[in-house]
Amino acid sequence: MIKKEILEKQVLGLSFEAKKMLREKKSFIDKKGKITLQTGYGPSGLPHIGTFGEVARTSMRVNALKQLTDLPAEIITFSDDMDGLRKFPR
Repeated sequence: MIKKEILEKQVLGLSFEAKKMLREKKSFIDKKGKITLQTGYGPSGLPHIGTFGEVARTSMRVNALKQLTDLPAEIITFSDDMDGLRKFPR
């Protein structure tokens, strides 16, 4: 079991890192007006813990951003065997 003090320090550290990232990317975020994160999974094979982890981590990041900022944040989810944000289909 993780001690409460250790967990609190780690969570506090993560919020500092997230705020630092937001400061560093401020001009880009201001230009876009929102934060967009991508997640996805391949349709082949059986679902596994890696598939769940990919989507869960991205969802947790969006929830954290919504807690830390008043910026709109969204998730784009792809089900494909390629990186969905490399090129949009026409």
